[in-house]
Amino acid sequence: QLQLVESGGGLVQPGGSLRLSCVASGGSLDFYNVGWFRQIPGQEREGVSCLATSDGETYYSDSVKGRFAISTDNAKNTVSLEMNSLKPEDTAVYYCNALTFWGKGTLVTVSS
Repeated sequence: QLQLVESGGGLVQPGGSLRLSCVASGGSLDFYNVGWFRQIPGQEREGVSCLATSDGETYYSDSVKGRFAISTDNAKNTVSLEMNSLKPEDTAVYYCNALTFWGKGTLVTVSS
């Protein structure tokens, strides 16, 4: 069974950058489309970005397009999310996803 563990969250000032990582174990991410979601307390979880491993096609929500970038490292069995020009509204718990498997999330707080 695939297990996902996120890291890289933290406190950052508006305009700053963070890089989230998600390490998979128990299976290879090569066989899954992978994605990042986020959830603000009291709100529904929303999709942020995903990557199709078959052809490398990527998707970004309108709110992060041009600021975030998703990538995978097959050798490290990792999917990352590079986040730039962060805004207070990006504050959320970020979750890694592959098919029906989810990590426990990492908190990103954007505040001055």
